[in-house]
Amino acid sequence: MTEAAANIGVVGLAVMGSNLARNLASREGNTVAIFNRTYAKTEELLTEHPEAGFVPARDYAEFAASLQKPRTAIIMVKAGGPTDAVIEDLISVFEPGDIIVDGGNALFTDTIRREKRVRETGINFVGMGVSGGEEGALNGPSLMPGGSDESWTTLGPILRSIAAIAEGEPCVTHVGHDGAGHFVKMVHNGIEYADMQLIAEAYDLIRRGTGKSPAEIADIFAAWNEGELQSYLIEITAEVLRQTDAPTGRPLVDVILDQAGAKGTGGWTVQTAIDLGVPVSGIAEAVFARSLSSHPEQRAVSQNLPGPRGEIAVDDADAFVEQVRLALYASKIVAYSQGFDEIRAGAAQYDWSIDLGKVASIWRGG
Repeated sequence: MTEAAANIGVVGLAVMGSNLARNLASREGNTVAIFNRTYAKTEELLTEHPEAGFVPARDYAEFAASLQKPRTAIIMVKAGGPTDAVIEDLISVFEPGDIIVDGGNALFTDTIRREKRVRETGINFVGMGVSGGEEGALNGPSLMPGGSDESWTTLGPILRSIAAIAEGEPCVTHVGHDGAGHFVKMVHNGIEYADMQLIAEAYDLIRRGTGKSPAEIADIFAAWNEGELQSYLIEITAEVLRQTDAPTGRPLVDVILDQAGAKGTGGWTVQTAIDLGVPVSGIAEAVFARSLSSHPEQRAVSQNLPGPRGEIAVDDADAFVEQVRLALYASKIVAYSQGFDEIRAGAAQYDWSIDLGKVASIWRGG
């Protein structure tokens, strides 16, 4: 019989799950049980990080037996069917009072459905948004858990210990019950879509308007990152613009394929806003810009049509750059305002008590 040595478990050991497990294991007082559908992935993590003291399991029964009661497990698997399958497997070995946390990018309506299903068994279910990507999962994400107050009492201390820190405060708060956490994460991603599109358009305006090189524009973005526009996205934009394509010697931004992918959360944000009757035009245009980028043939053919070519006449380059900076700043405020309007409307529709100030606070890091 496996000894119940772990106080928290992680199911799903792809990059996000592995990094979150390592983050948890690095915090004092935590012992982390790990399980993956293929044991080879578990062995790989054990071999690469023996210092973490992971408690491995080969099946769900062993995983459950390794967890102290009330058991807590964080699922980090692909959204959709795989998440549902893992939840059912955990229900079969967990007991009333235990906690199942879905840390994937689930659609909030799926989380509402899952919470209802799991609650019927007496087990607690928490849908939790995790922001910050692979690096955030390892070093400190922004966490947006939903679920019951009872679940938060157990989870809160653990999540605070692994979250990003901004101005001395952990970037985590109990967002609200059932699907509230994943709803807020969805809108967060939608705002990020708009933010990235605005940055891309600012770059394009400066490039076409002033003729500055990507390296010169990188310096502009780096300077912007010292003021009101300071953010991770502005910082990495400057870094990207300084990169050179080794085979050609050209700026990397001029060589890469100009087609942007999407994971769906931006589209969910827009569709949900339509359902709620909330105008999120900036986010919607950012989603459609990504869609347009995935149709290179149409974009190429459109150049044969008569019409303006988008030339920009600039007399004073420095003044123009400052105008673009101010426009970017104002546009970002609009995007955030639209996103928070959607969160407010969602909270009213689904009877969630969401503190918008706390949401803004936990988005400062991760």
